[in-house]
Amino acid sequence: MQSTMQKYFSLKRENFRYGLQKAKKMKMCYLFLAPYAILFITFFILPIVTSIYYSFTYYNILEPARFIGVQNYINLILQDEVFLTAVKNTFVIAVITGPIGYILSFLFAWFINELPRWLRTIAVVVFYAPSIAGNAYYIFSIIFRGDAYGYLNSFLMQFGLINAPILWLLDPRYILPVIIIVTLWMSMGTGFLSCVAGLQGVDRSLYEAGYVDGIRNRWQELYYITLPAMKPMLLFSAVMSITTAFNVCDVPRALAGYPSTDYAARTIVTHLFDYGFSRFEMGYASAIATVLFVVMILCNKVIQSALRKVGT
Repeated sequence: MQSTMQKYFSLKRENFRYGLQKAKKMKMCYLFLAPYAILFITFFILPIVTSIYYSFTYYNILEPARFIGVQNYINLILQDEVFLTAVKNTFVIAVITGPIGYILSFLFAWFINELPRWLRTIAVVVFYAPSIAGNAYYIFSIIFRGDAYGYLNSFLMQFGLINAPILWLLDPRYILPVIIIVTLWMSMGTGFLSCVAGLQGVDRSLYEAGYVDGIRNRWQELYYITLPAMKPMLLFSAVMSITTAFNVCDVPRALAGYPSTDYAARTIVTHLFDYGFSRFEMGYASAIATVLFVVMILCNKVIQSALRKVGT
C-alpha cells in the first residue's frame, strides 16, 4: 500500500515538473495571454468569488460585512415568498424563450443563409437590430398600452373583438405572456448572428462528400453535415440563449413597472436588483446572484451534453 502511494505521489511530482518545464518553454505565449487573463480575472472571476463570499454575510454597504453563515440562503428559500414567485416566473420565461429563441435563431439563420449575399446582409442587420437597440422594448409599451390609443387595443376594438381596453401591462393575467413575447423578440440577436457565422463557416466540400456518400435531401444534409460542422457555434448560441433567458430584468421593469402588479413580472434578476440597489442589502442580493449563477451553470452543462450528441 505504501509503495503504491509513493508511486502515485512520485508520478504527480513528475507531472508537475513536466508541466513547469513546458510552461517555461511557452512563456512568450503566456505573456501574450496575460492581458486577457488579467481582465478576465478582474472583471469575471473576482466578482464571482466576492459575491459568493458576501452571500454568507450581512452587508448593507454602510457597515462592515458580518458573517452569518447560510442564513441568507435559509431566508431566501424558506421565508421569501416573493423569491419563489420570481423563480417560477423566471423558469417559465426561460423554458419558453430559451429553447424557442434558440430554435428560431437557427432556423432563421438557415433560411437566410440561402439568400443572395446582398439580401442576406440586409436580413442579418434586421434580425440583429433588437440586440443593438437597447431600449427597443419601449416600442411594445405603445403596442400594449392599456387604453384605446394602444395599437393592440385599438385593433381589437376596431374589429369588435373586445368592448373595452385591456390593461395588458397591469393585469396579472396578461403581464407574463407579454413579457415572454417581448423577451423572445429581443433574444434572437446574438444567437442568430452566431448561427449565421457557423453556417458561413461550414466547409462546402463536406456537402459534396455527403452527396457521394448517400445524402439525398436537405434534412439529411442538415442533420449529418451542417449541425455537426457548426457545433462550436451551436454551443455558443445555446449559452447566450440560456444567459438571456435567465437574466430578464430590463423588460419587466420597463413594461410592467417596478414592482409589477402582484409581482406577476418578478424575475430572479429583478428581485436581485430590488435588494441590491433599492434596499442595499448586498449580502442577501449576493445570495440571490449565487443561486442564479449555479442554476445557469447546471443548465449550460445539460444543454452542452445534449448538443454533443448531435450528429453522433
